[in-house]
Amino acid sequence: MRNWKRYAVTATMVVLVGAAVFLNFKYGSNSPQDTDAGTKILGESTLVSGGESSSGGAQEAASSNPDEESVYTGSDYFASARLTRQQARDNAISLLQKAADEKGAAQDVVDKASDGIQVLASYTMKEAQIENLVTAKGYADCVAFMGDDSISVVVSKESGELTSEDVAKIMDIACTESGYSPSAVKVMSAN
Repeated sequence: MRNWKRYAVTATMVVLVGAAVFLNFKYGSNSPQDTDAGTKILGESTLVSGGESSSGGAQEAASSNPDEESVYTGSDYFASARLTRQQARDNAISLLQKAADEKGAAQDVVDKASDGIQVLASYTMKEAQIENLVTAKGYADCVAFMGDDSISVVVSKESGELTSEDVAKIMDIACTESGYSPSAVKVMSAN
């Protein structure tokens, strides 16, 4: 009975981490311009200068740093998305590794944790390959998010919006590298 509980906890953790990655991707693409003034974006930080005594010191410090305001736009979006994706994967791998390394863990729990780690490593390699191939085709930047049964590819094109020809090229790369059918691939343009 105890081993079943461990398996259930491990499976629940994997599902929760997967859901967190999905929700972060789905709802994390809002740009700072889309939010009301004064609301904080998840992951946004504000620099506070200890030497300033004015009441608006924190806002002045934040507004003087242009990189903070453009974190989710342009090429900074791609860096931020890759970092968020990697942190989520690292957390998931850490949880799976802890479950596998737990003293007295049942062999099936260890095997499932090991399989989960291998799947996440495979996703990471396939995403990197897709990103490299898309940028090799002349696109400005690309980030891919791979899940159990789908993949999303966000692409930036220097000359503007993606054409149907662009989507077809990117779709071909994503399908070839991931092994997913075209209906499981979503291609989006970064605005």
